[in-house]
Amino acid sequence: MHHSTASGTAAPAPRRAPQASERALHTAYDTALLDLDGVVYAGGEAVPHAVDSLAAARASGLRTAYVTNNAARTPQVVAGHLTELGVPAGADEIVTSAQAVARLIAERMPRGARVLAVGAEGLRAALAERELTVVETADEDPAAVVQGYGGPSMEWGRLVEAALAVQRGVPWFASNTDLTIPSGRGIAPGNGSAVEVVRLATRWMRTPPEPEVAGKPLPPMHRESILRTGARRPLVVGDRLDTDIEGAHAGGVDSLLVLTGVTDAARLLAASPLHRPTYVARDLRGLLEPQPEVTVGPDGAAGCGGWSARAGDGRLELAGDGDPADGLRALCGAAWSAAGTAECRLDAEKALSRLGL
Repeated sequence: MHHSTASGTAAPAPRRAPQASERALHTAYDTALLDLDGVVYAGGEAVPHAVDSLAAARASGLRTAYVTNNAARTPQVVAGHLTELGVPAGADEIVTSAQAVARLIAERMPRGARVLAVGAEGLRAALAERELTVVETADEDPAAVVQGYGGPSMEWGRLVEAALAVQRGVPWFASNTDLTIPSGRGIAPGNGSAVEVVRLATRWMRTPPEPEVAGKPLPPMHRESILRTGARRPLVVGDRLDTDIEGAHAGGVDSLLVLTGVTDAARLLAASPLHRPTYVARDLRGLLEPQPEVTVGPDGAAGCGGWSARAGDGRLELAGDGDPADGLRALCGAAWSAAGTAECRLDAEKALSRLGL
């Protein structure tokens, strides 16, 4: 599925600079597909400006859906959490990797098929929605094995059962393979770490098995989002280059990166083409604003607002003044143009310090 940008033209590849939009983004797209951790909340608390920005966007007619790789919580629980934070949401606005992987399994297995589920209630509820039967052990003749994040209390024995079933040739699925997840106390192991445990326990096999993965950045997750929302002009909004932004590229849709989560300015400047967002903003207020033009000259010099940026001698140089976000956009233009199709790390410390980023 390919979607055009707000201006009606296909997104360029590789992107040399963030794109302009004369219209505020919340009026240029019909649906915002928003990541949760690092975008709407962090450590369970609302990200600054998220509640007011989403309220304003919704009031103007933008539809919102919240798309998360976290397969542990049910849509009802996630919607309840958002509502408590001041972001009214219904369960039908939540799209999880558990739902995406359950659809994958249901499309390959007969109704009522037994599935050995290693995960929390969110995964079990998604399988039940698809009329699949959850079993607990490898000895119950499962037709599939699926792993989803089980939370910090998940028993080691669950991974043992998964490994035994996969060793017996049972088809293997995973909601996502994110190695880590953010928590209020720091970075914790994610579902990808649990998948690695099963992979290590089966790598002795002549043909080591690999799971079929549904979550971001892979197409099944984007497909699930479109099927559930009916979006025609979606905008992916996220904080991670390797899931949100790469997933938008895979789905052929535009993206907005916010700097309230995992990705900092230095990582953004070093992004490879698949990880370069259409638009850049400091936080969700960027959803309510037009996006300024970034000019890139033949020599790779870039300008945005009152700023100009240039790459040379292995570093980025910045001149001018104005909105720090415009300075960052200019630096993106200079860095991405210099890198071309590669990932190129330029010394940006001095330039970013001028912006307070």
